[in-house]
Amino acid sequence: MPLSHTDKVSTWDEIEDSTLVQLVYVSSLTIASRLSASIFDEVESHARDYNQQHGITGTLCYGSGHFLQCIEGEKAHVYALKQRIFADSRHKDVEVLLLQTIEHRSFADWRMRLLFLERWLWSPATKNQATQLSPYLPFAPHGWSPVRTEQFLHIIKTFDSPPHVKAAGITYNALGNMFRHIAAPHQAFLIIQGFLSVLLVVALILLYL
Repeated sequence: MPLSHTDKVSTWDEIEDSTLVQLVYVSSLTIASRLSASIFDEVESHARDYNQQHGITGTLCYGSGHFLQCIEGEKAHVYALKQRIFADSRHKDVEVLLLQTIEHRSFADWRMRLLFLERWLWSPATKNQATQLSPYLPFAPHGWSPVRTEQFLHIIKTFDSPPHVKAAGITYNALGNMFRHIAAPHQAFLIIQGFLSVLLVVALILLYL
């Protein structure tokens, strides 16, 4: 059973270290982190190494500047990881949405999968499987109830592939991806407009010489 908001902190001490738990928290990236082109690669690589060593599974979701992470594993390892994550200066406004003991993992085969929940980052093949996410977009998970959080997790764990452009991960920051998304379908138009703009500038210079 999910624990109430007031019980989330005190209950850590009441859970045996070997008990399987699920922790879901949300946070927001700082401005400096949003401008970092390597932020997602750093998070993903560090999580992969630590989680493999400590039997941690789950999913990390990102959208509109917000993270939602579900962490599953033995209480001792999850708690230690929580302490590290909450002390990370790359994000802020950290809030625990859900903490509960579980019998089985929801993301046993995922290790720690990174999902981008912004439509303009999705590949065409992904959009078909992600239609159920519409009620949760634009992504703003702060303040979600435990019920809404569990419903969201239930949806994303059924995905065959992670909903973002590149299965290996996004290697550009959000601003760069937005530019690529807007510019890519109109490359020819932009090139022509750029060329015409250059001609216009040259003509004006010649006119006033």
